[in-house]
Amino acid sequence: MCTAILYKAIDSYFGRNLDVEHGYHECVVITPRNYECLFRHKESSTSHYALIGMATVIENYPLYFDATNEKGLSMAALNFPDNACYFPYAEGKDNIAPFEIILWILGQCATVEEAKELLKKVNLVQTNFSEEVLLSPLHWIISDKKKSIVVESIKSGLKVYDNEFDVLTNNPPFEYHKMNMNNYMDLNSGPAMNLYDQKYSFHNYSLGMGALGLPGDYSSVSRFVRAFFVKENSLKGEDEKTNFIQFFHILESVSMPKGCVKTKCGYEYTRYTSCCNVEKGIYHYRFYDDLKMKHVSMRDIELNDNKLYICK
Repeated sequence: MCTAILYKAIDSYFGRNLDVEHGYHECVVITPRNYECLFRHKESSTSHYALIGMATVIENYPLYFDATNEKGLSMAALNFPDNACYFPYAEGKDNIAPFEIILWILGQCATVEEAKELLKKVNLVQTNFSEEVLLSPLHWIISDKKKSIVVESIKSGLKVYDNEFDVLTNNPPFEYHKMNMNNYMDLNSGPAMNLYDQKYSFHNYSLGMGALGLPGDYSSVSRFVRAFFVKENSLKGEDEKTNFIQFFHILESVSMPKGCVKTKCGYEYTRYTSCCNVEKGIYHYRFYDDLKMKHVSMRDIELNDNKLYICK
């Protein structure tokens, strides 16, 4: 369970909540331009855009949960169980393992349009990272400074959808979320409106009644609606601090406290929240057990290096 958004203020901000049952030793990782990106079914790349984001590093390989490249293109992977479908190797395609797709796209593309073009050739192939680290069922949101798309590999093939909402959560597939938003077009941040005959003496007995019906549960469908409503009604500031703090407040509206979402193995909770200023390459983040905000800039390191920079 997760929520990711693109928030457009003076600068643009991309980030997410990672909602899981436990941590994966995740940390902020910067992949410099000359780090050798290895691909299982393609030639390695030693010259690509630099990336910053949250990842688990295994065998010196960054398994990114979310990342932004130096051009401002961002991407996040979100859980998509029972719907994600990966395929056998296909001749004539760019056969990319799902755990490689963030490096593959962000390493080469500067905009959503470039990503859409590259995705036309992609086949997400059923290749595990290792015998111990198996593939996760995922779908992805990709955003540049202005717009977003959703990428879903399902039984009928790889689907790419324009995402006017700049929001992604989990199941069902994106087409359902898009349809479902029609049910909430009348929500607003002001008072409720009386659409009956004016002879009826309805009145707003509380502030915020224009949002009556906004779902408050933790399901992915409800979080999609709530994240969009809060994002669209959030006031934008005139400076970096105001806007990234506002971004965190938006994602707080869909965050999961421990104990509220029970699974077969425990409880899901918002392990971390991230927010990257995609214009400046500044990655803001905080963990569930430490509310102190942390900040890492990709431009604080030598981006032409060939070694991962891991922020502990």
